[in-house]
Amino acid sequence: MYGLAMARGLLVTLKNMTKKPFTIQYPEERVKQHPRFRGEEFVWYEERCTGCASCAKYCPLGIIKIVTSPSESAPRQGDKYKLEVFDIELQRCMFCGLCVEACPYDCLFMGSGFEQGRYSRDDMVIHVEDLRNSAKNPSTFYRPQLEQSGYDPRGGRPLTWREVGRENWDWHKREKAGLRLIGTDVNIPSEESE
Repeated sequence: MYGLAMARGLLVTLKNMTKKPFTIQYPEERVKQHPRFRGEEFVWYEERCTGCASCAKYCPLGIIKIVTSPSESAPRQGDKYKLEVFDIELQRCMFCGLCVEACPYDCLFMGSGFEQGRYSRDDMVIHVEDLRNSAKNPSTFYRPQLEQSGYDPRGGRPLTWREVGRENWDWHKREKAGLRLIGTDVNIPSEESE
């Protein structure tokens, strides 16, 4: 009995020794990432953001902190808020993407990076300046139109805020912050002013 069981175990070992290994020697070799991969980077388009804090409300862990004040530039047209704080505590994030799904103006996206290890927990907070200066290569998670267009978040060009929405920007020309603007002249910035 004992010898037969050992022989069976040795046969399994010999059978697996003849197979080609499928392990990847990271970081020398890398696996091709799926375009919908949700990583540690967040992509935020300030031009689209109204400061509504929907992303913070729907985060199940409460890791997004937003502090706003009225910008008072156009209150009758449904003014945006002035963002004073927009922090994301990355060390507690489970990368579920609910903040991205909850954003009504398509301004927050998951990124595709995963190599951002830090020595301090304080360094694991993404501040508003980091979000403003981050590379604009959003993941195609929850954005099938980006995936259908063949966009590659790891090797593609950075996208502008006009190219990333779920809907065409023409739909928003007569609205500002969710309020319909009838009979007013809405000034939409052109591509050259970006």
